[in-house]
Amino acid sequence: MGHVVFIPRETDPQEPRVAASPETVKRLSGLGLEIVVEAGAGRQSRISDEDFQRSGATIGNDGDAARADVVLKVRRPTETEVAGYKTGAAVIAAMDPYGNDAAVAAMARAGVTAFAMEFMPRISRAQAMDVLSSQANLAGYQAVIDAAAEYDRALPMMMTAAGTVPAAKVFVMGVGVAGLQAIATARRLGAVVTATDVRPAAKEQVASLGAKFLAVEDDEFRAAETAGGYAKEMSKEYQAKQAALTADHIARQDIVITTALIPGRPAPRLVSAEMVRSMKPGSVIVDLAVERGGNVEGSAGGRVVTTDNDVRIVGHFNMPGRVAASASLLYAKNLFAFLETIIDKSSGILAVNRDDELVKATMLTDGGRIVHPAFAGAAGEAGSPGGASIRSDETASSDAAAVEDAQQAKAAGGADPALPPPRRKASGKPARPKGDA
Repeated sequence: MGHVVFIPRETDPQEPRVAASPETVKRLSGLGLEIVVEAGAGRQSRISDEDFQRSGATIGNDGDAARADVVLKVRRPTETEVAGYKTGAAVIAAMDPYGNDAAVAAMARAGVTAFAMEFMPRISRAQAMDVLSSQANLAGYQAVIDAAAEYDRALPMMMTAAGTVPAAKVFVMGVGVAGLQAIATARRLGAVVTATDVRPAAKEQVASLGAKFLAVEDDEFRAAETAGGYAKEMSKEYQAKQAALTADHIARQDIVITTALIPGRPAPRLVSAEMVRSMKPGSVIVDLAVERGGNVEGSAGGRVVTTDNDVRIVGHFNMPGRVAASASLLYAKNLFAFLETIIDKSSGILAVNRDDELVKATMLTDGGRIVHPAFAGAAGEAGSPGGASIRSDETASSDAAAVEDAQQAKAAGGADPALPPPRRKASGKPARPKGDA
C-alpha cells in the first residue's frame, strides 16, 4: 500500500462540505493509496461512513492525521490541526491566505507542503481542478434560490382566468461563473433577467442565456477589453454614465444579485444605500461578496437584513455550503484531479514535481518556508517571533490581472471578476472554455 491520505471532518461549524466523495475515494484507492476518513466527515453532505467504507476507505479519528502523507480539506487547517500533522505532509485545501498571516506561518513552521487550490492557473489542463469555478457555479444557483425564497411573489409570469401574474425582474451584477449561473437559474424559473459587466465579451454570454445586457455601449466600451480578456480602465466620464444607468435600472428591479469579489481585497461597493432606498418594498438583494465586506451597503454577514423601506438584503455566509451535497461532490473531484498529478501511479507514493506549473502556482509552504511568489517577501522566516508578515495587498501572479480587472470593475459600476479570461493551452494560445457557466 502507498501513502496515507486523510480526510478530516471540518472543524468550522459553518462548513458542512467534505473534501472527498465515495467516487474519489474509490479512484484514490485505485492509485494504490490508503484512504482514512474521519468518522462523520461526510454526514452534512449526505455521505455516510458506510458509503466511504464501501468505496475502500477506513473510518478513523482525528488522531489519524499524524500518520497521513496527504491531508485533503475544504478549508485551511487551524493552527491546532496543523500542529498534529506529520512533517512533510501535503495539505491540499482552499487556503484563503490573504490577511491570515499567522495561519500561513503556522503551516510553514509545521513543515507541511501546503497547496492553495484557489491559486490554480486558468489553463485547459487544470480546468478539472478549478475549485473557484465549481463552487461559484453553485453559489450563483443558490443565490437565486435564496432570493426566490425571500421574495413574496411568484417569479414566472402566470396567465390565469383570475388574471395575470407579472414575471419578476432580476438584475445580475457581474457576469462571471456565479453570475452566469444566476442568470441561467433565474431564467429557468421564468424571471425577466438583465445583467451588467464592463467586459464587452460578456454581452454575448448574457444573450446566449436569454437575458438582456445592460451597459453604456459607446466606442469606449467596445474597446474596453485587452487581448488577454481583461477590462481596460474606463474614463471618469464613462464611469459616471454607467453608474447613472445602473442606479436607474436597480430602482425598477424586484431582485438584484451581486457577485463581485477581488482576491485578497475587500469587495467593491456596487450598490449604495441610496440605490437600496430606491427599490420597491418587497424587493430582494443577494450579496454574494458579504464575506469580503459586501458589494451592498447595509448587508450583514450571516443575516437577512430588512431595511426601512422593506427591502431584504440577503448576506448568507458560505453559499456553496448551502448546497453541500452537490458542492462536496464537485470539490472532491477538483482535489482528486490535482492529487492525481503529484502521485507516482506505480507506487502510490507522493511525487511532487516542483517545476510543474500547477505546483508552482499553488504551492504555498514547503520545507519550513512560505514559498508562494505572491508572499516571497514574507518568507520571514516563519520560525521568527510572530511569524511571517504576509503582504496581504498582493495576489498570486496568476490572479494579478484579475485583481486589476476587479478594481476597474468597481470604478465602472460593477463587473464580476470571477469571470475568467480565456483559458490557454500550454502553448499560451486560448483554449475553448468548458463548463464555466
